[in-house]
Amino acid sequence: MQRRVGIYAAMTFLVAGAVGGCNDQADFGGAGARDQIKIVGSSTVYPFTTLVAEQYVNRNPGTKAPVIESTGTGAGMKLFCAGIGSQHPDIEDASRRMKASEFKTCTEHGVDQILEIQVGIDGIAFAESKSGKALQLTPVDLYLALAANPRGAKNTTKTWKDVNPALPAIPIQVYGPPSTSGTRDALAELILARGCAAIYPPSMKLRDTKPDEYAAVCTRIRDDGAYVDAGENDNLIVQKLQSNPNAIGIFGYSYLEENADVLNGLALAGVEPSYETISQGLYPGARPLFLYVKRAHLSAIPGLAKFLDQYAASWGPDGPLAKRGLIPAPADVRTASAAIIKNQTLLDGRALN
Repeated sequence: MQRRVGIYAAMTFLVAGAVGGCNDQADFGGAGARDQIKIVGSSTVYPFTTLVAEQYVNRNPGTKAPVIESTGTGAGMKLFCAGIGSQHPDIEDASRRMKASEFKTCTEHGVDQILEIQVGIDGIAFAESKSGKALQLTPVDLYLALAANPRGAKNTTKTWKDVNPALPAIPIQVYGPPSTSGTRDALAELILARGCAAIYPPSMKLRDTKPDEYAAVCTRIRDDGAYVDAGENDNLIVQKLQSNPNAIGIFGYSYLEENADVLNGLALAGVEPSYETISQGLYPGARPLFLYVKRAHLSAIPGLAKFLDQYAASWGPDGPLAKRGLIPAPADVRTASAAIIKNQTLLDGRALN
C-alpha cells in the first residue's frame, strides 16, 4: 500500500512539471509536440503502467519520465478521444474494452486510428477485513443487493438476509469505484447483468431492443447509501474495510493481492479470486485489461513506440508485471498484442459494442 501511495505522489509531481517539458518535435497541426509520453485512464492498470514507465526510463538514459494520471477508464476515454495533438494524451489505460459510443466520439474528434492492445487479465475482487463475516455471495445476491431496480422494482433491501435468507442479517454496505471507473462498468456487465439474466429472463429481450430500460432494470446501481462511491482511491476503501468488518469493498484483484495482509477475498459463486481461477477463466469477475494508443502520436512523440515495446517485454508469466500482480493473458493473446504493436494494426470500431 505504501508503494502505491509513493507512485501517486511521484506521478503528481510529474504532472505538475509536464507543462514545461514540451517542444516542437513534430507539427501536430501547428500545436507542437511533447518530449514526454502522456497517459490517462484506469486506476487498475495504473500500477502496471507506472512500472513499465520506470523500466522505460531506466533503459533509456536521459529520457523524461512519462506523465501518468489515474483518472478512471471512463474519464480517461473522454480525455483520450478529445483530439490529436500535444495537448491530448497518447495512451489510455482501460480496465474494460472501449465502447462503440466512445469510438464514435474519438472519430468525431479526428482520433480515427487507434491501436487496441490487451496487456493482461484482472478480476473484479470483492474483499472484506480480516475480521469480516466471510460472506458467500453469488452474482444473483449482488444483483439483488446493489441493482437500483431488481426485477423492475425499486430496491428496498437493507440487509444481506433480505437478499438471501442464508446470509447474515447485517446491513448491505459496499464501497466501490465511481461511475467513471472501468471497474464499475465491469461490475455492471460481468456481475449484475449475469445475476439479472439468471432471475429475470425478460431482461434479455430488453438488452437488444430497449437498452435504457435494460440498464434501469439490470445494471444501474442503487444510490440510497447501500453502495458507497469511494472514488478512484483504492487505499480509502482499504481503510474503510479495516474500520468496518461488516462492509465489503470492490477493486481489481491485483490490489487485493497487494493488501492480502489486511484483507480477505470473498468467493463468488463458490470460486475464490486467485491468480489461477482468474487466468483459467473460472472466476466470474475475470476481465481483460487494455491500452489504447493513437497511431498518429507514434511518429510524433519521442519514445512512444519504445514504451510500447517495453510493455510487451514485461507482460509475460515471468515478467515484472506478473510480479506486481498482473495476470498474464494466454500466449496467443500476448502474441497477437505484440503483433499489433509491431505492425501498428488498427482497431476496427465495428467490433465494439
